[in-house]
Amino acid sequence: MASAREMRLRIKSVKNISQVTRALETVSASKVRKAINAVTATRSYATKAWQVLKHVAEQPGRDSLHPLLANRDSVNNTLVVVVTGDRGLAGAYNSNVIRFTAQRFDQNPTPVKYIAVGRKGRDLLIRRRKQVIADFSNLPAAPTFMDVSAIGRLAVGEFLEGKADEVYLVYTDFINMGRQAATVKKLLPLELGGEGRVEDFEHHASNGPVAAYEYEPDQREILDEIIPRFTALQVYQAILESQASEHAARMIAMRNATDNAKELVGALQLAYNKVRQQAITNDILDIVGGAEALAAK
Repeated sequence: MASAREMRLRIKSVKNISQVTRALETVSASKVRKAINAVTATRSYATKAWQVLKHVAEQPGRDSLHPLLANRDSVNNTLVVVVTGDRGLAGAYNSNVIRFTAQRFDQNPTPVKYIAVGRKGRDLLIRRRKQVIADFSNLPAAPTFMDVSAIGRLAVGEFLEGKADEVYLVYTDFINMGRQAATVKKLLPLELGGEGRVEDFEHHASNGPVAAYEYEPDQREILDEIIPRFTALQVYQAILESQASEHAARMIAMRNATDNAKELVGALQLAYNKVRQQAITNDILDIVGGAEALAAK
Protein backbone atom coordinates (compact mmCIF):
# COMPACT_ATOMS: atom_id res chain seq x y z
CA MET A 1 0.00 0.00 0.00
CA ALA A 2 1.19 3.55 -0.78
CA SER A 3 2.53 5.66 2.02
CA ALA A 4 0.58 8.51 3.59
CA ARG A 5 2.82 11.06 1.86
CA GLU A 6 2.22 9.49 -1.56
CA MET A 7 -1.53 9.51 -0.93
CA ARG A 8 -1.48 13.18 0.08
CA LEU A 9 0.33 14.05 -3.13
CA ARG A 10 -2.12 12.03 -5.21
CA ILE A 11 -5.13 13.65 -3.52
CA LYS A 12 -3.64 17.08 -4.20
CA SER A 13 -3.02 16.15 -7.85
CA VAL A 14 -6.59 14.91 -8.37
CA LYS A 15 -8.00 18.05 -6.74
CA ASN A 16 -5.91 20.22 -9.08
CA ILE A 17 -7.20 18.27 -12.09
CA SER A 18 -10.79 18.65 -10.90
CA GLN A 19 -10.30 22.43 -10.72
CA VAL A 20 -9.12 22.42 -14.34
CA THR A 21 -12.05 20.27 -15.55
CA ARG A 22 -14.52 22.46 -13.65
CA ALA A 23 -13.08 25.55 -15.32
CA LEU A 24 -13.30 23.90 -18.75
CA GLU A 25 -16.91 22.92 -18.04
CA THR A 26 -17.75 26.54 -17.21
CA VAL A 27 -16.05 27.83 -20.37
CA SER A 28 -17.83 25.25 -22.54
CA ALA A 29 -21.19 26.12 -20.96
CA SER A 30 -20.65 29.75 -21.95
CA LYS A 31 -19.55 28.84 -25.48
CA VAL A 32 -22.41 26.41 -26.09
CA ARG A 33 -24.97 29.12 -25.31
CA LYS A 34 -23.37 31.42 -27.88
CA ALA A 35 -23.20 28.57 -30.41
CA ILE A 36 -26.88 27.72 -29.93
CA ASN A 37 -27.78 31.38 -30.49
CA ALA A 38 -25.73 31.37 -33.70
CA VAL A 39 -27.46 28.20 -34.95
CA THR A 40 -30.89 29.63 -34.19
CA ALA A 41 -30.08 32.96 -35.82
CA THR A 42 -29.24 31.38 -39.20
CA ARG A 43 -32.34 29.20 -39.44
CA SER A 44 -34.70 31.95 -40.62
CA TYR A 45 -32.44 32.83 -43.53
CA ALA A 46 -31.81 29.16 -44.34
CA THR A 47 -35.54 28.45 -44.29
CA LYS A 48 -36.41 31.27 -46.68
CA ALA A 49 -33.51 30.42 -49.01
CA TRP A 50 -34.67 26.80 -49.08
CA GLN A 51 -38.26 27.79 -49.90
CA VAL A 52 -37.17 30.00 -52.79
CA LEU A 53 -34.73 27.41 -54.12
CA LYS A 54 -37.28 24.62 -53.93
CA HIS A 55 -39.91 26.70 -55.70
CA VAL A 56 -37.51 27.54 -58.54
CA ALA A 57 -36.08 24.04 -58.89
CA GLU A 58 -39.50 22.37 -59.00
CA GLN A 59 -40.20 24.03 -62.33
CA PRO A 60 -40.26 21.74 -65.41
CA GLY A 61 -36.91 20.53 -66.75
CA ARG A 62 -35.06 20.50 -63.42
CA ASP A 63 -31.95 18.70 -64.73
CA SER A 64 -31.46 21.33 -67.42
CA LEU A 65 -32.00 24.29 -65.11
CA HIS A 66 -28.59 24.25 -63.49
CA PRO A 67 -25.53 21.91 -63.40
CA LEU A 68 -25.71 21.67 -59.59
CA LEU A 69 -29.24 20.22 -59.83
CA ALA A 70 -28.46 17.64 -62.53
CA ASN A 71 -27.89 14.02 -61.53
CA ARG A 72 -24.94 12.36 -63.28
CA ASP A 73 -25.58 9.34 -65.49
CA SER A 74 -22.84 7.43 -63.66
CA VAL A 75 -21.09 8.12 -60.37
CA ASN A 76 -17.33 7.56 -60.59
CA ASN A 77 -16.02 9.68 -57.71
CA THR A 78 -17.42 10.76 -54.36
CA LEU A 79 -16.38 13.75 -52.27
CA VAL A 80 -17.16 13.94 -48.54
CA VAL A 81 -16.88 17.08 -46.40
CA VAL A 82 -16.26 15.96 -42.79
CA VAL A 83 -16.75 18.48 -39.99
CA THR A 84 -15.01 17.82 -36.65
CA GLY A 85 -13.31 19.93 -33.99
CA ASP A 86 -9.79 21.32 -33.63
CA ARG A 87 -9.41 20.29 -29.99
CA GLY A 88 -9.99 17.23 -27.87
CA LEU A 89 -11.34 16.84 -24.33
CA ALA A 90 -14.83 16.46 -25.80
CA GLY A 91 -15.45 12.82 -24.99
CA ALA A 92 -16.12 10.70 -28.06
CA TYR A 93 -17.31 13.64 -30.19
CA ASN A 94 -14.56 13.58 -32.83
CA SER A 95 -14.10 9.81 -32.95
CA ASN A 96 -17.85 9.29 -33.32
CA VAL A 97 -17.92 11.49 -36.43
CA ILE A 98 -15.03 9.61 -38.04
CA ARG A 99 -16.49 6.23 -37.04
CA PHE A 100 -19.82 7.21 -38.56
CA THR A 101 -18.04 8.38 -41.73
CA ALA A 102 -16.15 5.10 -41.99
CA GLN A 103 -19.32 3.05 -41.56
CA ARG A 104 -21.03 5.07 -44.29
CA PHE A 105 -18.25 5.36 -46.89
CA ASP A 106 -15.63 2.62 -46.31
CA GLN A 107 -17.66 0.24 -48.47
CA ASN A 108 -18.61 2.89 -51.01
CA PRO A 109 -18.65 1.43 -54.55
CA THR A 110 -16.71 4.43 -55.94
CA PRO A 111 -13.44 6.05 -54.79
CA VAL A 112 -13.94 8.55 -51.96
CA LYS A 113 -11.89 11.66 -51.20
CA TYR A 114 -12.35 13.97 -48.26
CA ILE A 115 -12.34 17.62 -47.30
CA ALA A 116 -11.49 17.81 -43.58
CA VAL A 117 -12.93 20.67 -41.54
CA GLY A 118 -11.19 20.50 -38.16
CA ARG A 119 -7.74 19.31 -37.12
CA LYS A 120 -8.94 16.23 -35.22
CA GLY A 121 -10.88 14.91 -38.19
CA ARG A 122 -7.95 15.55 -40.52
CA ASP A 123 -5.55 13.61 -38.27
CA LEU A 124 -7.95 10.69 -37.85
CA LEU A 125 -8.64 10.48 -41.59
CA ILE A 126 -4.93 10.54 -42.43
CA ARG A 127 -4.30 7.89 -39.79
CA ARG A 128 -6.90 5.72 -41.54
CA ARG A 129 -5.05 6.34 -44.84
CA LYS A 130 -7.89 8.27 -46.47
CA GLN A 131 -7.36 10.71 -49.33
CA VAL A 132 -7.68 14.20 -47.87
CA ILE A 133 -7.59 16.82 -50.64
CA ALA A 134 -8.08 19.88 -48.42
CA ASP A 135 -7.90 20.85 -44.77
CA PHE A 136 -9.72 23.73 -43.08
CA SER A 137 -8.49 23.95 -39.49
CA ASN A 138 -8.39 26.64 -36.80
CA LEU A 139 -11.66 28.27 -37.77
CA PRO A 140 -12.69 31.22 -35.57
CA ALA A 141 -14.64 30.48 -32.42
CA ALA A 142 -17.60 32.34 -33.94
CA PRO A 143 -17.15 31.86 -37.72
CA THR A 144 -18.91 34.10 -40.19
CA PHE A 145 -20.29 33.02 -43.54
CA MET A 146 -17.20 34.47 -45.24
CA ASP A 147 -14.91 32.37 -43.03
CA VAL A 148 -16.38 29.11 -44.36
CA SER A 149 -17.50 30.09 -47.86
CA ALA A 150 -14.25 28.74 -49.34
CA ILE A 151 -15.30 25.23 -48.29
CA GLY A 152 -18.53 25.49 -50.26
CA ARG A 153 -16.72 26.98 -53.26
CA LEU A 154 -14.23 24.12 -53.27
CA ALA A 155 -17.01 21.50 -53.13
CA VAL A 156 -18.93 23.23 -55.94
CA GLY A 157 -15.74 23.53 -58.01
CA GLU A 158 -14.93 19.83 -57.63
CA PHE A 159 -18.46 18.94 -58.74
CA LEU A 160 -18.60 21.32 -61.72
CA GLU A 161 -15.15 20.24 -62.95
CA GLY A 162 -16.24 16.59 -62.92
CA LYS A 163 -13.72 15.59 -60.25
CA ALA A 164 -16.64 14.49 -58.04
CA ASP A 165 -20.00 13.19 -59.24
CA GLU A 166 -21.64 13.51 -55.83
CA VAL A 167 -20.77 15.46 -52.69
CA TYR A 168 -21.80 14.55 -49.15
CA LEU A 169 -21.60 16.50 -45.91
CA VAL A 170 -20.95 14.73 -42.60
CA TYR A 171 -21.37 16.71 -39.39
CA THR A 172 -22.86 16.49 -35.90
CA ASP A 173 -26.44 17.67 -35.62
CA PHE A 174 -27.16 19.52 -32.36
CA ILE A 175 -30.45 18.15 -31.02
CA ASN A 176 -30.21 19.21 -27.37
CA MET A 177 -27.60 19.58 -24.64
CA GLY A 178 -27.56 15.87 -23.93
CA ARG A 179 -27.86 14.54 -27.46
CA GLN A 180 -25.81 15.16 -30.59
CA ALA A 181 -26.12 12.89 -33.63
CA ALA A 182 -23.67 12.32 -36.47
CA THR A 183 -25.53 13.08 -39.71
CA VAL A 184 -24.88 12.67 -43.43
CA LYS A 185 -26.45 14.99 -45.98
CA LYS A 186 -26.18 14.88 -49.76
CA LEU A 187 -24.82 18.27 -50.72
CA LEU A 188 -24.56 17.94 -54.52
CA PRO A 189 -26.42 17.41 -56.73
CA LEU A 190 -28.88 19.30 -54.58
CA GLU A 191 -31.81 17.17 -53.47
CA LEU A 192 -35.22 18.60 -52.63
CA GLY A 193 -35.95 16.51 -49.56
CA GLY A 194 -33.61 13.56 -49.76
CA GLU A 195 -31.04 11.86 -47.61
CA GLY A 196 -29.98 13.21 -44.24
CA ARG A 197 -31.65 16.28 -42.76
CA VAL A 198 -31.97 18.53 -45.80
CA GLU A 199 -35.69 18.64 -45.13
CA ASP A 200 -35.00 20.33 -41.79
CA PHE A 201 -35.21 23.66 -43.55
CA GLU A 202 -38.80 22.86 -44.40
CA HIS A 203 -39.40 21.64 -40.86
CA HIS A 204 -38.49 25.03 -39.43
CA ALA A 205 -40.69 26.85 -41.91
CA SER A 206 -44.10 28.05 -40.87
CA ASN A 207 -47.21 26.11 -41.77
CA GLY A 208 -48.93 29.15 -43.21
CA PRO A 209 -50.02 29.71 -46.81
CA VAL A 210 -47.53 28.97 -49.59
CA ALA A 211 -45.97 32.14 -50.95
CA ALA A 212 -46.22 33.06 -54.63
CA TYR A 213 -42.96 34.28 -56.16
CA GLU A 214 -42.19 36.42 -59.16
CA TYR A 215 -38.56 36.25 -60.26
CA GLU A 216 -36.44 38.89 -61.93
CA PRO A 217 -34.39 38.93 -64.09
CA ASP A 218 -34.93 35.25 -64.99
CA GLN A 219 -34.88 31.77 -63.55
CA ARG A 220 -31.40 30.78 -64.72
CA GLU A 221 -29.66 33.88 -63.37
CA ILE A 222 -31.37 33.40 -60.01
CA LEU A 223 -30.26 29.77 -59.87
CA ASP A 224 -26.68 30.73 -60.81
CA GLU A 225 -26.63 32.99 -57.76
CA ILE A 226 -28.69 31.13 -55.19
CA ILE A 227 -27.61 27.49 -55.63
CA PRO A 228 -23.85 27.96 -54.96
CA ARG A 229 -24.72 30.34 -52.11
CA PHE A 230 -27.21 27.90 -50.63
CA THR A 231 -24.66 25.08 -50.92
CA ALA A 232 -22.19 27.18 -48.93
CA LEU A 233 -24.98 28.03 -46.49
CA GLN A 234 -25.56 24.34 -45.78
CA VAL A 235 -21.85 23.95 -44.99
CA TYR A 236 -21.99 27.03 -42.75
CA GLN A 237 -25.07 25.71 -40.93
CA ALA A 238 -23.39 22.32 -40.47
CA ILE A 239 -20.30 23.95 -38.95
CA LEU A 240 -22.44 25.94 -36.51
CA GLU A 241 -24.35 22.77 -35.56
CA SER A 242 -21.06 20.92 -35.08
CA GLN A 243 -19.57 23.67 -32.94
CA ALA A 244 -22.62 23.70 -30.68
CA SER A 245 -22.40 19.89 -30.45
CA GLU A 246 -18.68 20.01 -29.68
CA HIS A 247 -19.10 22.52 -26.85
CA ALA A 248 -22.02 20.53 -25.42
CA ALA A 249 -20.02 17.28 -25.60
CA ARG A 250 -17.00 18.95 -23.96
CA MET A 251 -19.16 20.43 -21.20
CA ILE A 252 -20.67 17.03 -20.42
CA ALA A 253 -17.26 15.31 -20.60
CA MET A 254 -15.71 17.85 -18.23
CA ARG A 255 -18.67 17.59 -15.86
CA ASN A 256 -18.26 13.81 -15.78
CA ALA A 257 -14.52 14.21 -15.24
CA THR A 258 -15.13 16.60 -12.34
CA ASP A 259 -17.64 14.20 -10.76
CA ASN A 260 -15.23 11.30 -11.18
CA ALA A 261 -12.43 13.34 -9.63
CA LYS A 262 -14.61 14.09 -6.59
CA GLU A 263 -15.39 10.39 -6.19
CA LEU A 264 -11.71 9.52 -6.55
CA VAL A 265 -10.72 12.14 -3.98
CA GLY A 266 -13.26 10.64 -1.57
CA ALA A 267 -11.92 7.12 -2.09
CA LEU A 268 -8.31 8.30 -1.75
CA GLN A 269 -9.16 10.29 1.38
CA LEU A 270 -10.70 7.17 2.93
CA ALA A 271 -7.64 5.11 2.02
CA TYR A 272 -5.37 7.87 3.36
CA ASN A 273 -7.27 7.92 6.66
CA LYS A 274 -6.87 4.15 6.97
CA VAL A 275 -3.12 4.37 6.30
CA ARG A 276 -2.76 7.26 8.74
CA GLN A 277 -4.82 5.43 11.37
CA GLN A 278 -2.68 2.34 10.89
CA ALA A 279 0.50 4.40 11.26
CA ILE A 280 -0.82 6.02 14.47
CA THR A 281 -1.83 2.62 15.83
CA ASN A 282 1.63 1.23 15.08
CA ASP A 283 3.27 4.21 16.78
CA ILE A 284 1.09 3.74 19.87
CA LEU A 285 1.90 0.04 19.95
CA ASP A 286 5.62 0.84 19.72
CA ILE A 287 5.34 3.33 22.58
CA VAL A 288 3.33 0.95 24.75
CA GLY A 289 5.73 -1.88 23.96
CA GLY A 290 8.72 0.27 24.87
CA ALA A 291 7.08 1.43 28.07
CA GLU A 292 6.31 -2.16 29.09
CA ALA A 293 9.87 -3.20 28.32
CA LEU A 294 11.26 -0.41 30.52
CA ALA A 295 8.83 -1.29 33.31
CA ALA A 296 9.87 -4.97 33.22
CA LYS A 297 13.51 -4.11 33.91
